[in-house]
Amino acid sequence: MAQQVRAIKGRIGNIENIAQITRAMNAIAMTKVTRMKKRLAAVRPYLEELEGYIATLIGRIPPDAEPHPLTAPNGSEAVGVMVLNADRGLCGRYKGDINRKGEELLGASAPDAELLAGGEKARVHFARRGIEPLRSYAHTYDQPTAETARRMAGDLIDLYLDGSVGRIVLVYMRFVSDLKQELVVEEFLPFSIEPSANDVLVEPSVQEMLDVSLRLSLQGRLYAALLETKTSEDAIRRQAMKNATDNAEDLLKGLTRAYNKARQQEITREIADIIGGAEALRTT
Repeated sequence: MAQQVRAIKGRIGNIENIAQITRAMNAIAMTKVTRMKKRLAAVRPYLEELEGYIATLIGRIPPDAEPHPLTAPNGSEAVGVMVLNADRGLCGRYKGDINRKGEELLGASAPDAELLAGGEKARVHFARRGIEPLRSYAHTYDQPTAETARRMAGDLIDLYLDGSVGRIVLVYMRFVSDLKQELVVEEFLPFSIEPSANDVLVEPSVQEMLDVSLRLSLQGRLYAALLETKTSEDAIRRQAMKNATDNAEDLLKGLTRAYNKARQQEITREIADIIGGAEALRTT
């Protein structure tokens, strides 16, 4: 009985330690979510305005003019699937959902499909399946920056312009709220937007302005996708750590009851032994 009491007490101590860790990770993830939500709120209006401006520029292109290379098909049949996943674990369904969707898209476009692996969890997942990425961005955007998005978008633009891929799609998690995130498959290249009819005068020229604006917009789109997916990752990790903490507390309640019951039984047995010994002495 004493051994059982010690074993239960040891389990209680272990679970208390785990609960302390998950509680701390929950608090850290909550802080990160709050910070990322502020960054998302800042970038979304910027993208809307920039894409409205690009729609205006495209609306000024004459019907007989050549379309901009980033908005026109390049003749390649290959599809680049950019999977934006996490570098770390402990984020529940997040990494599995994204990898499965990326795998589905690669299978649907095989053999003309190329993997663009974002995050260590994507790289490792597809490496185990013998899929070599055309580009890999592990440990690159755990803290998303505009400069990181600029470099990554530049790589994707180069792949499209040199014909390595004829389409690029992004797979990531869009942040809706702390309790809701949506898996998204988004067309990245060729750039597509509904032109806006207008009489705006553009200087120096529409094509020159598009060269700059389209690249800025693609960088902005990728930056927004990185922010969306990292905010979702932290939100899901926060929820996973909260659930783990709640489960640990439920286990502690059950183990504490079991410990108290075992301890009471041990005390009862000791009292019975004492009474039995005293009775034996009395009758001798």
